[in-house]
Amino acid sequence: MSLARYDDLQRVGEGTYGVVYKAVCKQTRRLYALKKIALDRDSEGVPSTCIREISLLKELNHNNIVRLYDVIHEAQEMKLYLVFEFLDQDLKGLMDRLPAKCLPSDYVKSFCFQLLQALTYCHTHRVIHRDLKPQNILVDNSGAVKLCDFGLARCFSMPSRVYTHEVVTLWYRAPEVLMGTRYYSTAIDIWSLACILAEMATGQALFEGDSEIDQLFKIFKILGTPNSKNWPGVEKLADWKAQFPQWNGGIETLALEMGDKVDEDGIDLLCRMLLYVPEHRLTAKAAISHRFLRQIPMNLPPVTSLLG
Repeated sequence: MSLARYDDLQRVGEGTYGVVYKAVCKQTRRLYALKKIALDRDSEGVPSTCIREISLLKELNHNNIVRLYDVIHEAQEMKLYLVFEFLDQDLKGLMDRLPAKCLPSDYVKSFCFQLLQALTYCHTHRVIHRDLKPQNILVDNSGAVKLCDFGLARCFSMPSRVYTHEVVTLWYRAPEVLMGTRYYSTAIDIWSLACILAEMATGQALFEGDSEIDQLFKIFKILGTPNSKNWPGVEKLADWKAQFPQWNGGIETLALEMGDKVDEDGIDLLCRMLLYVPEHRLTAKAAISHRFLRQIPMNLPPVTSLLG
């Protein structure tokens, strides 16, 4: 396929490794999102992260995961274009436009349910997203949400391999990654999604650190400083310090942080997804069955109705 098939390229944002444009197919007049990736003439061609994203998305087929339709290589320009389905906006952009900066509870439940469906699919297909954040969640006007930007995603194996800890945007990064674990798995996505759930409900990021150590302290203040009793083995992590300040946070502190924006069932779900011991966090599949998500509203009003 050729780039000449598309008209009206308008820049709409940036992904992990490329600029994203909105474009119209000349033949069908259908909208698409084109992610442009510049290829380095001095390197060996297509970046490995790009190859990984393409190969993963070709294998992933789910209603709540953005669909990759085509890959266009413009050899003369040294550019690669990934052709995706187009959705109106990302979750971050939507919440920024809302008068209250947060979503009504029906939308919070619906979006959370859809994201858990996507994660369940990814995790059962042995894929960790590794960069869940509101900017990487697309939303259309009907209220459908889709995971996108799999530039940091990768397949995982059993037994677990040693992975890089340079993953996940700081505010959504799990504590085991912040403290330098050499092994992690799907639980890091669960932590990120819990942070997103809280942010959707309150309009503010749950843990807003400005550095890795500040991020840890923000977590400790709300959930309590971990120790060998509530997190066996934590003292063995590379960046654990016995001198960490001691905070006595917990479920009550988390509930206070949520105010009246999340009910008791929602607080319980958050607590189960924000457990320090990664193996004890709810899996995506188990979280779908949590009582907070028993009654998912269907046929929500269009998202534009929230903008006032």
